[in-house]
Amino acid sequence: MNMLRVAALAACFLLAACGSTPAPLEAFQQPQSAAHRPSVLLVSIDGFRADYLELGLTPNLQRLADEGVRAKWMTPSYPSLTFPNHYTLVTGLRPDRHGVVHNTMSDPLLGKFRISDREAVGNGAWWGGEPAWVGAENAGMPTAAMFWVGSEAPVAGVRPTRWSQFDAQVGVDERVDRVLGWLAEPDATRPRLATLYFEHLDSTGHRHGPHAPETHQVLQEMDAAVGRLLDGLATAGLTDRVDLLVVSDHGMAEVPAGHVVAVEDMVDPADVELVSAGQSIGFQPLPGRSGAAEARLLGRHDHYECWRRGELPARWNYGKHPRVPAIVCQMDEGWDALPREYATRAAAHTRGSHGFDPALPSMRTIFLASGPSFARGVELPPIDNVDVYPLLAGLLGIEPAEHDGDPAALRGALRSVRQHPLDR
Repeated sequence: MNMLRVAALAACFLLAACGSTPAPLEAFQQPQSAAHRPSVLLVSIDGFRADYLELGLTPNLQRLADEGVRAKWMTPSYPSLTFPNHYTLVTGLRPDRHGVVHNTMSDPLLGKFRISDREAVGNGAWWGGEPAWVGAENAGMPTAAMFWVGSEAPVAGVRPTRWSQFDAQVGVDERVDRVLGWLAEPDATRPRLATLYFEHLDSTGHRHGPHAPETHQVLQEMDAAVGRLLDGLATAGLTDRVDLLVVSDHGMAEVPAGHVVAVEDMVDPADVELVSAGQSIGFQPLPGRSGAAEARLLGRHDHYECWRRGELPARWNYGKHPRVPAIVCQMDEGWDALPREYATRAAAHTRGSHGFDPALPSMRTIFLASGPSFARGVELPPIDNVDVYPLLAGLLGIEPAEHDGDPAALRGALRSVRQHPLDR
């Protein structure tokens, strides 16, 4: 849907709204019907470091931060990778609990999972927990996904009302305009929860590093997309009908040229199966080779450290799920571990990576929010990304599924009323 159609729909909404006033704060005191709740739009800019906001390159996002709600930063879950953390944002479960424990993983019954394998990505058996769109759909609310990790699979047999396979060829403006079109629909079909995803900043950060001019250029393009979204909502008269949340999955760290370890130098390939490479490395010892693999891997090494899965640092909340490999090695910030065939090529230039310890400043990311349910001009202390899900459930008015989040962490983001959505 192009912007002319959005503008036409806006005229209808404006006519209907003549003589009316915004819903009072007391609207939160009684449960609202689904038809009259604001829609919730969850936007992810993949690979957005928290400190990108301080560069002066993102005026539209800065406006959201200044006029709405901003957490000082948001900490991702371990491992700080795209698939585990996007799914954590919508389920409130740590990867160790929802089962998407890495971008690349193995399961004795399901086989191999890779993010490029559409059959695996679309198999609901990989996806545990209850994403917010499943809870909304089960409550009779339409939902829509302009791409989001997990939305391609029937999780517990349920997909969003509208979803599609990820397609990088769908342009930024088209994604924004399609979502604006959904939100401008009548109440009968308007999604109560919609998602919008941009991978471009992450891709460029990987190729050039977080501080490169190319990355800063794409950062500005992502901000322009947010500006297009905000302008479209205003033009369509939807600003007071949409609660907007802008988040990301992880940050990005610079990896200098030469900072790569070949996994074949970490352990004899005859002793293990390599399950996952990159920054959080997973090894599964071959039958009868556990002793040899552990002798070579466990403990501290130059540029990385390895543990048995049950002995990982407790603060990572990781290692209990059976899909976590028997031995996990964590690379130091600024170092990758790759099969030799890729390591030589990667070592030739500066690049960017994530997947490092989530506590590192380079892995921190953003939480911004604006809309009729949110306070104005509020900065909150740092939050964990598991805290987003209980907020989503409260805004939608659904009973939250089991989760690891703290509902109190984002209660201060909401307008001050006697009863918040999070208190239901």
